[in-house]
Amino acid sequence: MFMRTDRLFLRPTFPEDWREIYRGINDAGVVRMLAKAPWPYHPENAQDFCNAPRDPLDLRLVITLPGPDGAPVIGAIGMDCSADVPEVGYWIARGHRGKGYASEALRGVLQIARSLGVKQLQAGHYIDNPASGAVLRKAGFRSTGEVQPTHALGRGGQMVLARRYALVLDDSSGFGAAVAPVMDDNRKPA
Repeated sequence: MFMRTDRLFLRPTFPEDWREIYRGINDAGVVRMLAKAPWPYHPENAQDFCNAPRDPLDLRLVITLPGPDGAPVIGAIGMDCSADVPEVGYWIARGHRGKGYASEALRGVLQIARSLGVKQLQAGHYIDNPASGAVLRKAGFRSTGEVQPTHALGRGGQMVLARRYALVLDDSSGFGAAVAPVMDDNRKPA
């Protein structure tokens, strides 16, 4: 599956992407915010990410930034549909953060989810990563009020507190609706 947004092109990984993936994610500050990436991150991890057989319920896309000199990989985004409610996750390489790329890529994945008939999504972020929470809220996700210990392979497998979010996709409006109970990040009803 491919998706073109205003500035980005989301596409499946290709085996030759491993070098760019490795350069972007081989950063303790990036990996420590991810549940499934190990630290230290090795070239073999990037090769496995790019070459692993795909579960049909696993949407895994690289985020590229097209320009006159090509379309470098600046991150990755995915939707794991193996659970009852699919979960989204993403990362953006250092040097490309703070430019709205994560929000834009997430909006693209929400369009893909709608086209696949997905009705509800979930996501989370470690509480020491409020920027990710801002990305989720900007895309229409709402805090469920839950803060729960969540596995963090990038932190040596320890359990780290994560705030949980949900989004009901409303096909009629093109925007997401909140899932009850909706709480803001100060744990007050919204």
